Amino acid sequence: MAKFVSYLRVSTARQGRSGLGLEAQREAVRAFVEGRAGKIIAPEFVETESGKRNDRPQLQAALSRCKATGATLVVAKLDRLSRNAAFLLTLRDSGVPFVAADMPEANTLTIDILAVVAQAEREAISARTKAALAAAKARGVKLGNPRGSANLKPGFGSAAASEAAQSFAQGLLPMVSELEAEGLSLNAIARRFNDDGIRSRRGGVWTAKAISNLKAAVI
Repeated sequence: MAKFVSYLRVSTARQGRSGLGLEAQREAVRAFVEGRAGKIIAPEFVETESGKRNDRPQLQAALSRCKATGATLVVAKLDRLSRNAAFLLTLRDSGVPFVAADMPEANTLTIDILAVVAQAEREAISARTKAALAAAKARGVKLGNPRGSANLKPGFGSAAASEAAQSFAQGLLPMVSELEAEGLSLNAIARRFNDDGIRSRRGGVWTAKAISNLKAAVI
């Protein structure tokens, strides 16, 4: 009987607590393993990625269990992970056999290709983000206030503040929309903005809440 170790992934702590997305992954893995007349030999490994960390301790633990038992790592959906170069490279370099329920024909060559595409996609998104930022600046949109509220002049009313917030949001919203279309969560978008040196309107770092507020600012 074939042996499998199940690795599941959610993007936020809230999803991890609520089980959102996990049940579908569990069902996909269960159906796949049963279809192969196999058995999941270890408790499932669930990774909750916060957007603030690149390490994946549960993936490492799952790979270690596979090495110790001679089992195959099984994931529910490789397509959702195919944009994640770090995951793909870790999987490739582990030497552990793996299978994806949604793409059972995938092999090491597939992973190599997906990793290259994921890295190229990340670089392309970063380049487009910076180009859009430069275009917004050229239009006179002020992207960030390094001194925060210290730069606000006396008498700066709520109407002016609202207009400034909307102008700022309109300069960045196309980038947010593009990243969302690529499948990035609000946490991942915030991390991308921070990595690319894009500051918030008050000069701070981006968070998922700040990205949500940015979207809400455009009515």
